[in-house]
Amino acid sequence: MLEYVKTILKKVSFDRRLFEKELVKALKVLIPPELKDFKKWCYDQFGGIYDPILNKHLAHITI
Repeated sequence: MLEYVKTILKKVSFDRRLFEKELVKALKVLIPPELKDFKKWCYDQFGGIYDPILNKHLAHITI
């Protein structure tokens, strides 16, 4: 599932609302061991553009 949600987020990253919607959905389907890698990947890929959204939804995940 991790690779699938990464693909989806890349495809919708052009739109802020779609990105946030898909990020929330991704957090519901990923299992706990995947979440740490997912958080790191999200900040690496989208930290510059969507930092507030990532902080809002990924703050509870500890690396």
